[in-house]
Parts: sequence; structure tokens; C-alpha cells
Amino acid sequence: MLKFNWKRLGLVSGLSLALFAAGCGAAEEEETDTGSTDTNEETEQSSSVEGQEIELAYVEWDTEVASTNVIGKVLEDLGFDVKLTGLDNAVMWEAVANSEADGMVAAWLPGTHAAQFEEYGDQVVDLGPNLEGAAIGLVVPSYMDVDSIADLEGQANQTVTGIEPGAGVVAASEQALEDYENLEGWEVQTSSSGAMATALGEAYENEEEIIVTGWSPHWKFQAYDLKYLEDPEGTFGEAETINTMVREGLEEDMPEAYQVLDNFNWTPADLESIMFDINQGADVEEAAATWVEENSDRVAEWTEGIE
Repeated sequence: MLKFNWKRLGLVSGLSLALFAAGCGAAEEEETDTGSTDTNEETEQSSSVEGQEIELAYVEWDTEVASTNVIGKVLEDLGFDVKLTGLDNAVMWEAVANSEADGMVAAWLPGTHAAQFEEYGDQVVDLGPNLEGAAIGLVVPSYMDVDSIADLEGQANQTVTGIEPGAGVVAASEQALEDYENLEGWEVQTSSSGAMATALGEAYENEEEIIVTGWSPHWKFQAYDLKYLEDPEGTFGEAETINTMVREGLEEDMPEAYQVLDNFNWTPADLESIMFDINQGADVEEAAATWVEENSDRVAEWTEGIE
């Protein structure tokens, strides 16, 4: 289990009344005292954010890399010292549950992360969806002459090209091999998100058959003409949401960060646009920063009232 170093920097500024010259009139002294108090309040408010460390965990999926960098950039612009930590799916949940990470914006519910939510759901604070309309399933190029999982026969050498072992979409795909009689003898070949995307790109370029574990939002739907296979058995479930989870006590410890994470909400099109830019060669931090700059009105809703 990874252990993270936590530093809590308390920067407290004050103005001493002794700095004011003796002999000021009562009215002037009262006016000066009032101004000093206001200054202290503003300074303390700023100091409560500036330099505070916050750690966000994420799973190494393209969606979560993009979304975590965006929310990390927003927090960084507010003055937080932000650390982003990529972890295995289960370890990400455990890190937030154990308060080793402050939060994550990468909880796919109710299906993909069902096992993790069952194990850790009562140990984290669920702030609700930050994105709606997410989905998982088996995905093929549109040029393939098949529309349903139930119609699969020997396509793609009876192989589903998967991502990391333990991922929810992989588990659902393995369950599909049991739920569909026509998939007897098929296998889910696990690898990584990057390896899956590479295999998909190569097959698509050569118009070869390929079946991949897919999810959306994802840049591949902007790069290629793809389709989900129909799932009459319902193995992959209905549309999902991506939720924000934070550790217990974050609202008390860092109310400004809690507010931003609680308000964070955007659309699949927002997320896919960043993912596509990254896929086309943009640096992930630069792509996130560009989106934040170009969507200042949206960001202002997340950060309203925070100086």
C-alpha cells in the first residue's frame, strides 16, 4: 500500500496594533482597528488555502487522467499545493477510504466500481456525479457486420481485447462470456488501456476485426467510427455516472477544496475534447490548463465565493 507524506502548512499573518502611533484620536483609532480586523480576516482566508497540500488519486484511464488534471489545475490556481497520484483501481478507493488521499473524481457507478463501492462506500463521502451518461460495453468498428453480443460467432479470433485485470469493464466482459451461450470458448485478453487503444488503432487502419472492452467518454469515439454491441442480457448494465469521492473530514479540514470538488460537474463532450487533444499529442497538463482557461465561466461556478 502506498503511503503518502502529508504536510499541513499553516500560514498565519497578523498586524499588531502596536504599529500604530500613540496619540491618534479615538475616532481615528476606531477606524484603524476596524481596517486592521478586515485585513486580518482577508489574510487568514487567503492563508487557509495558499500552500495547503491536497492529494487526488486516480486510476490510469484516459478519462480519469484528463478529469483529475482539470480539477487539479483549478485547485492549483486557487493556491493549493496539488499532488496527483495514479493508482490501481482498488488501491485508489482504499487510499481515499484510509485518508491517505483526499479524494478522487473517478468513481464509475453503479456497475464498473460496484465491488469497490461495496467494500469502501461507507468509509468515503460520496459527493455525487461529476459526469452523467457514461457507459461500458463491448465496442467494435462500425464496418464490422455485427450489432449484438448475441450475434457474435468467430469474429476477432473469438477474442475480446481488454484493459487492466480487475477493471470493472473487464470483469463485466468476463461475465458476458458466461451469460451468453454463443461466447463459449471465447477469451478476454487483458493488457492495459494504452495497449488496447494501440491494438484498436492498428486494426481500424487495416479494417480488421477487433472487439474491445470499451467505455465512454473516451477519445476513441472521436478518432474512429465505432459502435457498442447491443447487450440483450444486460450484463454491462445501464448508463453510468462518474462520481466524486472524498475522505471523511475533508469538509472540515479544507472547506474550499471540498466546495470545488462538490461543485465539479461537466459533460462527456467536455471530457472527450481534452482526451482527444491529449491523444493528438498535447501535454496532459497543458490540455487541462487550456480547457480551464477557455471555460472560465464553468470554473467560476465551481469556485464561487472562494478568493
